[in-house]
Amino acid sequence: MMVDVSVRLTGRARYRAGWLFRRALQGIGVLWASWSLTFFILYILPSDPVTIMLNQAEQSTADVVQVAALKAQYHLDLPVYQQYGLALWDLLHLNLGRSIISGGDVTALICQVLPATLLLAACALLTALVIGGGLAAGVSVLASGRFKSALLALPSLGAALPTFWLGLLLLQVFSFSHAWFPAMGNAGWQSQVLPTLALAVPTAAMIAQVMNRSLAEVWRRPFIDALRLKGASSAQLLWRHVLPNAAIPLLTLSGMIFGHLLAGSVITETIFSREGMGRLAKDAVSTQDIPVVQGIVLTAAAVFVVVNFITDALYPLLDPRITGGETR
Repeated sequence: MMVDVSVRLTGRARYRAGWLFRRALQGIGVLWASWSLTFFILYILPSDPVTIMLNQAEQSTADVVQVAALKAQYHLDLPVYQQYGLALWDLLHLNLGRSIISGGDVTALICQVLPATLLLAACALLTALVIGGGLAAGVSVLASGRFKSALLALPSLGAALPTFWLGLLLLQVFSFSHAWFPAMGNAGWQSQVLPTLALAVPTAAMIAQVMNRSLAEVWRRPFIDALRLKGASSAQLLWRHVLPNAAIPLLTLSGMIFGHLLAGSVITETIFSREGMGRLAKDAVSTQDIPVVQGIVLTAAAVFVVVNFITDALYPLLDPRITGGETR
């Protein structure tokens, strides 16, 4: 018996080690593909960052020698395969390069703005979970009727609201009309409220839509009826049994949800004039600052990979039958 248990434990350890190795390879593949795709998309654009930089500096009359020197400095005079090879070699040495427009180190530029964006995304995610999850949980215990139907329609309405329109509406009501919250900047918790709401409402709608369907399906399972017969109250069923089971589909979408928040930060940080990854990405794309754009895309992809890895690790906590992707 002891031998059989040790064999099973060894087999499970090997399976988990193999699973971790496969996930690591998948993560590296995602990072490389996103970085490479960004490089080639920016390369085929008709303009080039040196021309844009000189135009911004009002040096449109720069001589050919100056332009050639700047292009040589950033290897833009080389064939695309050599540019790609040099950039990839730097990346393998954990060097994201320097900004073509500002000359600053890309890693330092991203590290300066990343905390603000991650804080905004985290606040928006928590707010969306409270709003969307709370709405779905409350609706699931209501009896059928017009009030429940009206509440079920709210997620569709929230998902239809454009982020930029919602952000402008929040600015008009809470900043310009009543001056309750600042209209721009990153100073203090007050400046965090409106951007968080603008980003959280569409995400809450997405969460509520997923949770509504999942909760309705779990409430119909036979084990819920058996627990009711044993005297369990609706509140006990909801918190102990229904919500943990209904949260599994939401975990599956967690990577997409966090990606939605990072993408929404571009609009939100622009509307509220906040320093962050979103504004840095907007400025870098508009000037074709290839190293900065690649660094931002790589960072976003890394966040996506980490979030999905954590998601897979959390599955066994909600369903003991699942062990690192293995169903027992």
